[in-house]
Amino acid sequence: MLGEKTAILAHLKKLREGDPVQLWRLASVTLGSLVGMAAAIAVMPGAATAPPTTETIVEQLGTLPVSISRNDPRPFIREDRIRSGESLAGALRRLGLSNSDIAAQASSPRIIKDLAGTFRPGTLITVASTAEGGLHSASLTLPGSDNTYVLETQNGKLQVTQKALMLDSRTHMQSGVIQSSLFAAMDSAGLPDSVAEELAKIFGDDIDFHTDLKKGDRFSVIYEIFYHQGRAIRAGRILAAEFINQGTHHSAYLFTNQNGHQDYYNRDGKSRKEGFLRSPLEFSRVSSGFSMRLHPVFGTWREHKGVDYAAPHGTAVKATSDGAVEFVGQQNGYGNFIVLRHGDKYTTGYGHLSSFAHGLKPGSRVTQGETIGYVGSTGWATGPHLHYEFRINNVHQDPLKVSLPNATPLNGNSLTSFHTQIAPLSARLTQLQESKTALLD
Repeated sequence: MLGEKTAILAHLKKLREGDPVQLWRLASVTLGSLVGMAAAIAVMPGAATAPPTTETIVEQLGTLPVSISRNDPRPFIREDRIRSGESLAGALRRLGLSNSDIAAQASSPRIIKDLAGTFRPGTLITVASTAEGGLHSASLTLPGSDNTYVLETQNGKLQVTQKALMLDSRTHMQSGVIQSSLFAAMDSAGLPDSVAEELAKIFGDDIDFHTDLKKGDRFSVIYEIFYHQGRAIRAGRILAAEFINQGTHHSAYLFTNQNGHQDYYNRDGKSRKEGFLRSPLEFSRVSSGFSMRLHPVFGTWREHKGVDYAAPHGTAVKATSDGAVEFVGQQNGYGNFIVLRHGDKYTTGYGHLSSFAHGLKPGSRVTQGETIGYVGSTGWATGPHLHYEFRINNVHQDPLKVSLPNATPLNGNSLTSFHTQIAPLSARLTQLQESKTALLD
C-alpha cells in the first residue's frame, strides 16, 4: 500500500512540469482513490477500535417565568362536572370566579329558575374568567342535550340565555356476534343504548329477540354520532344495519325520498314497517269493542263503530299510519276529533281528545307513530278514553280484526334512487361482516 502511494506522488511531480489541465484531472482522480483507500482502511475487518464512551449529564431545568397582566382581555377556560351537593356559586368559585357579587347572584331563585333544571350533578360546566377572577361567561350543558345555558353579565347583572349547540355529525360503524343475549353483544360492541334499542325495534317484526336468537348470530350497524367541539354529545339515526339470524339475512336502510320523508327499507325496497299500527296508544286497555252496546250516556242500544281504549287523561295518541289530516276540530258526540286519510281507500278517526298536537290542521302530513293529540273526555264521554275508527271506502271496520294492508314498497324512480343512495352503505356493511368473519376464523 505504501509503495503504491509513493509511485502516485512521483507521477504527480512529473506531471507538474508538463500540462497543467491534465494535472488537475489526474489529481482529482487520485484524490478520490486516496479517499477510497482511507475508507477501506477505516472499515477493514479485524481492526482494533476503541469502545465508545458514554457520559450522563443531569441538568435541572427551571420553569420559565410567566407574566400575565391584570388587563389581559383573554379569558381563562376551566371545565368540569357539577358535583353532588354543590351550589352553582360554589362551582363557579371552584372554576376561577372570585367576584362575590356575581357569585351571590348565581344563588338567586331567579337564576335557578332560568336554568330550568339544568343545574344538577353531572352537568358539564365551563367557566371563562378574567385574570382578576371576574366572570367572562359560563355555560351549563346536560349530558346528551343539544342545548346549553350561557351565563353572562350585562351591566353587572347576571343573565341566562339558552343556545343551541353547533353539532357536527360523524359516521360510526360497529359489528358484533351474539354469545348470550342481544344487549350483551351490543354492549360488548360498544353501541350506545339508544342505537341498540332502535336496532331491536327495526328488526323486531322479523326476529323475536327473546326466543329466536342463536349463539353465532351476527349484526352490523352504521349510525351517526353528534359532536360538539370534539366531544360526543349523543347518538343520531341508524343509517344502515344488517342482522343474520340463524343464517337468514335481514337488512334495513334509511331512505330519504324526494319530499324529504325518511323511512327504513330492506335491500329490495320493501318497507320495514307495517302499513298500520294495530293500536294508536302504547299502553291502554280496550274498554269497548266494535259491536252493539248500551250507550253509556243515552242508555240505548246503539252500534259502536270503533274501539274505545281506556287511558289516563293526556296520554299521547299516535297516527296509526302515514297520511294527511282530513279533519281536525269539534264534531258532535266525538268531541275533539281527527280524521286522517291514508291513500284513496283508508281513513282513521280519533275521538274524545282533550287537545290536538301543536300546528295540526287540514292538509298537514303526519307519519306513522307521530303524536297527533291527547286522550280526553270531550263530546259524549263519561271518562277519559280514545275512540278509534278504521274505515275502508268510508265503511267502518273492526280495527282489532280487519286485515291491515302492508306498507307500499318502493318502485320506479324511487326504487332507482333508493339503490343509488344505499350502494356505499351496503358496501361498508359487507366489509364489516367480512372483517368480523375473518377475525372469528
